[in-house]
Amino acid sequence: MDKIKIVGGARLNGVIPVSGAKNAALPLMIASLLSEETLTLDNMPRLRDVQQLTHILSNHGVDYSVNGKRPGQDALTGQTVHLTAGSIVDTTAPYELVSKMRASFWVIGPLLARMRQARVSLPGGCAIGTRPVDFFIEALKDLGADIDIESGYVVAAARNGLVGGRIRFPKVSVGATHVVLMAASLARGETVIENAACEPEVVDVANCLIGMGAKIEGAGTPTIHIQGVEGLHGHRHSVIPDRIETGTYAMAVAMTGGDVMLEGARADLLESALDTLRQTGTEITETNSGLRVRRNGSGISPVDITTAPFPGFPTDLQAQFMALMTKAEGASRITETIFENRFMHVQELARLGAKISLDGQVATVEGVKTLTGAPVMATDLRASVSLVIAGLVADGETTVNRVYHLDRGFERLEEKLTRCGASIERVSG
Repeated sequence: MDKIKIVGGARLNGVIPVSGAKNAALPLMIASLLSEETLTLDNMPRLRDVQQLTHILSNHGVDYSVNGKRPGQDALTGQTVHLTAGSIVDTTAPYELVSKMRASFWVIGPLLARMRQARVSLPGGCAIGTRPVDFFIEALKDLGADIDIESGYVVAAARNGLVGGRIRFPKVSVGATHVVLMAASLARGETVIENAACEPEVVDVANCLIGMGAKIEGAGTPTIHIQGVEGLHGHRHSVIPDRIETGTYAMAVAMTGGDVMLEGARADLLESALDTLRQTGTEITETNSGLRVRRNGSGISPVDITTAPFPGFPTDLQAQFMALMTKAEGASRITETIFENRFMHVQELARLGAKISLDGQVATVEGVKTLTGAPVMATDLRASVSLVIAGLVADGETTVNRVYHLDRGFERLEEKLTRCGASIERVSG
């Protein structure tokens, strides 16, 4: 199993191209099930999750090609993929595929809308707390589906097709919002989603669906209106830049010092996180090329954060920010409100010398002068990259094990960091 070895101490200087957003790319791929015609997606990241979803969609009969089956010229720039669901041959998403990636459960929406039936395994994914599918199931019932749970599968049917309805989520859910957007696009009549997720990835998916012929208003606000249409057509769409990758590299620069241009990054996608970083003493400037991030060697100021749905501080950047705060000049408090089990990185950061105490969903981080390299274990996607950030400044060598988590969400991370002067390498075996 691959490992990543880091020798800390190098400042980061250079250019890092920001990849397409994983959290938009996956639902966009799933949206291809809604049309017989080809959906072309530009700026797609090269990630393990994208590869895994390709296998799942192929199981349903989706034809898939990358740049006409020719590799891209630059491995650090986005690729173009073409997805054609001309004929859906299977409406079952089996356990052995869905269990490897939670987002694959979302195929239930377009399968039910287009084929009027779906049999989808209950999902797997990162072990960062319970993320129930109740919201998905109740919402699809509100659209007229009959749903049963049988032997670990959600079995859904809408023999006369889905019908529009009013859906109010008891809690903001990005995944459930994606599913209803897709399903309601082909439902008869109007659907209204209340307490919808406002994340940029939801807006990106809605914009793609509109390009395919869907009638959607209000994406990016808590209330979305969808007027169902009889069918959707092909479209070409470019995936938005990954705001989590942007924030991660910005925090790495804040941690190490240096001057890095995050090429293609957009500030409007993560204003809360950027404002927080500025409070730590990091300079962030918008340019025509992206975001320039600098810290000139001054100390890191401690800042308290509370994770929240967009436009608040993203839960997907909480672990990375905690790593940054381990070197702050004072104490900070980090409150996690989205997932109840997203502090698994705390014990691994402690192995590097971090001083962190937990009280329920609140972590208090006492900044230390020195972190020391050690072997650590990645527990989930975002936790794994927090260990990399800490390793970039730790004295000596840090070895991050189980880096397959990283490959699920960060495209060629070690290569991008190496280009900016980091001493980091992947070791096979």
